[in-house]
Amino acid sequence: MPVTAEPAAAPSVAAEEIRPVAASAGAALLRQPEAEVTPALNWPELKQQVRDCTACKLRTGCTQTVFGVGDERAEWLFVGEGPGADEDELGEPFVGQAGKLLDNMLAAIKLKRGSNVYIANIVKCRPPNNRTPEADEIATCLPYLQQQIALIKPKLIVALGKTAATSLLGRDAPLGSLRGTVHDFHGIPMIVTYHPAYLLRSPAEKAKAWQDLKFAVQRMTT
Repeated sequence: MPVTAEPAAAPSVAAEEIRPVAASAGAALLRQPEAEVTPALNWPELKQQVRDCTACKLRTGCTQTVFGVGDERAEWLFVGEGPGADEDELGEPFVGQAGKLLDNMLAAIKLKRGSNVYIANIVKCRPPNNRTPEADEIATCLPYLQQQIALIKPKLIVALGKTAATSLLGRDAPLGSLRGTVHDFHGIPMIVTYHPAYLLRSPAEKAKAWQDLKFAVQRMTT
């Protein structure tokens, strides 16, 4: 079944286009200083560390950090790019029009936010004007997501959009070339699809996103 959402003139989440990032996130991880994340933090400790983080320039321009939301023992982990205006205000990822579409996408595969699903982003602070996070910002913030993944231990990661996919894979590639394949993130299967904000701007691609979701369900049941 196709996924649908209410029309939106201007999605408030980070508007991610299918375009190369400024530099490979993998290369950035080798060059840039990372936020110091103590191994084996528990959830309260990690949440506090993210709340207090000032390790990159994004923190000075946002209202609050947006940690993530959902079932902390979820089998499904959905990873987007970064918070937008609504997310920055409310402190929860995917709460604008793109969030409504993501909820519809989850419902289409019999999932729902907070039930066996965790939702997070590559960066925890809103980039100015919803621009794509820069390579050094990704490198600085990514260890927080890596710690979340270590705590959740999901059975499958669904990367929503190019920035999420290439940041987790540590290499740049066109989004189209990453779809339809099961990737590996430190032993966890990962599937790539379009960011909901992109689908709002390009509704003709929703059919492809539906194929990706069916592929994800198939992977989880085999």
